[in-house]
Amino acid sequence: MTRGLVSKESLVATFSIIGADPETGEVGVAVQSKFLAVGSIVPWAKADVGAVATQSWANTSYGPEGLALLEQGTPPEEVIAKLVMDDPGKDLRQVAIINASGEASAFTGKECYDWAGHKVGKHYSAQGNILVSEETVTSMSKTFEKTKGPLAERLLAALAAAQQAGGDSRGKQSAAIYVLQKGAGYGGYNDVKVDLRVDDHPEPIEELQRLYKLHKLYGMPSEEFVEIEGSVFEEIKSQLIKLGLLEQGDQRVYEGEVQEALKTFALRENFDDRWTEESKIDEKVLEFLRKQ
Repeated sequence: MTRGLVSKESLVATFSIIGADPETGEVGVAVQSKFLAVGSIVPWAKADVGAVATQSWANTSYGPEGLALLEQGTPPEEVIAKLVMDDPGKDLRQVAIINASGEASAFTGKECYDWAGHKVGKHYSAQGNILVSEETVTSMSKTFEKTKGPLAERLLAALAAAQQAGGDSRGKQSAAIYVLQKGAGYGGYNDVKVDLRVDDHPEPIEELQRLYKLHKLYGMPSEEFVEIEGSVFEEIKSQLIKLGLLEQGDQRVYEGEVQEALKTFALRENFDDRWTEESKIDEKVLEFLRKQ
């Protein structure tokens, strides 16, 4: 594997965390940097295989080549050894790799700009370069270890903690999160569970967290439903009339008409994954409707 010489334009100084949840099959990467559109360079992942974060004079070939080696069953430590072996710029590289079983390994070249380093733990690796201090990576690690919930939320919490601990010494610009799980994509047609990027923003992690909340609202399946009856039926009817989706009149509005108008509203607002043909409404959709 012949590598090109490093160039000034390829410098990606940043902090990132890769993680895996062997129980759910989730694998992913979260990253922040004082660099435009860092999400287009650092994170790589494949469901049931693993994830790669390549940064600091980033060699983007590490992503696809690393995943290909993981898929062949090569342990993460050996994958990294193979990737950097013939790379003339290896001393300026930083890379972390994790497989779907949660085994992780990382490499920080000896010429990476201070502070630079990594911490590998159970089911994750946290790393960064040109950081204010080692505390950025330490906080990232500790937060991931103590946070519960879906992998994306653990990665985001770790990223936010890293920024609070100092972050990139040059400042903030972009952030991204990329999480894959078999069949977890839109409509079940692919494996992309979360794919959000903030390419240029004064507070990229806060903006990424805001986008993730919207992603949960629009892109995740329903968990709680409310029966459309009694006061709930009247409330829905009133809101739909207010929005012009249902005609107002003296005669009683029949249930079927309310259901059709509600469907129009739900699909118009992109609540495809929260819609049901039953006489029920998703709790989140009802909450959203009340605010209109």
